[in-house]
Amino acid sequence: MPQTNNKVALVTGAGMGIGRAAAKALLKGGFKVVLTGRNLEKLEKAITDIGGSNENCLAVTCDVGKPEQVKKLFAALKERFGRIDVLFNNAGIGAPAIPMEDLTYEQWMNVVNSNLCGTFLCSQEAIRMMKAQSPQGGRIINNGSISAHAPRPMSAPYSATKHGISGLTKTIALDGRPFNIACGQIDIGNAATEMTERMAAGIMQADQSIKVEPRMDVEHVGEAVLHMAQLPLETNILSMTIMATKMPFVGRG
Repeated sequence: MPQTNNKVALVTGAGMGIGRAAAKALLKGGFKVVLTGRNLEKLEKAITDIGGSNENCLAVTCDVGKPEQVKKLFAALKERFGRIDVLFNNAGIGAPAIPMEDLTYEQWMNVVNSNLCGTFLCSQEAIRMMKAQSPQGGRIINNGSISAHAPRPMSAPYSATKHGISGLTKTIALDGRPFNIACGQIDIGNAATEMTERMAAGIMQADQSIKVEPRMDVEHVGEAVLHMAQLPLETNILSMTIMATKMPFVGRG
């Protein structure tokens, strides 16, 4: 693999779960890592937990759905490290699992702003930096989700945004070609994080039954992100699915 000692990665939603695991793997892989999220205390604790320091990590608070905050995030990154080589668009939320007609506009827009607009805004700023820096280029990795392919019941906002991520990933991959910018998507199923604890107790299936679903170690997700990140820019993983082997994804319905 190429040397990553002077390469810089940005992870959104990095305070816990998949984001923290990805930040840990990237740091161990030799990247300098910028961790962002809405809670500075969680970000700083994450840096301590993954063995980071002031020399190789930076915590910046940001609501990725707000353009002005995203611009400040990238300004802080550029001032500290000078360039960006990898962006992992991981930040995302869901809405309550209730019938679609009962969702409020605010609940819908909260998910759209975080999951889809946030990925767009961060990618936009990353592309601007990647085109302007020397050497030119970089890699964007979008957290899709298995829900980008097979929705769960009562998940309209989450599933719609994750389907949107698939289109955005392909568009960035296409438009980034002339500038040595690669873009790929990682679709993650049932990683053992705070967000999926309910699955261990049982979650609604397509036939409305409630079943316990297997989960996988979140560290394996971090290692998968690192694998994508370490590839030379002439090579791209456009789509990767990582899942608990026995989870009901293939055959949902």
